[in-house]
Amino acid sequence: MIMPRPKKHRTTNCDPAANYFKPRGIPMSDLTEEILEKDELEAINLADLKGLSHEESAARMKVSRATFGRILKSARSKIADCIINGKAIKINK
Repeated sequence: MIMPRPKKHRTTNCDPAANYFKPRGIPMSDLTEEILEKDELEAINLADLKGLSHEESAARMKVSRATFGRILKSARSKIADCIINGKAIKINK
């Protein structure tokens, strides 16, 4: 059996004011939930909110630039899916 590499520690400093978002007017029981991981939230914060380059953002998170790009792509995909398809977003802390 092939074991995947263990996940490296990623430095995160983002502490969101809320940890859950849902579409207005749709009961929780009718919603599908998508989980946004802590490192994905940090990537969104650094690249989109603070406007840092991928290189600088990767250095702050202590990951490679390529890894940062994959984390950011995953986060953006989840957020877009939730907005377009009316899903809730749970932020893991």
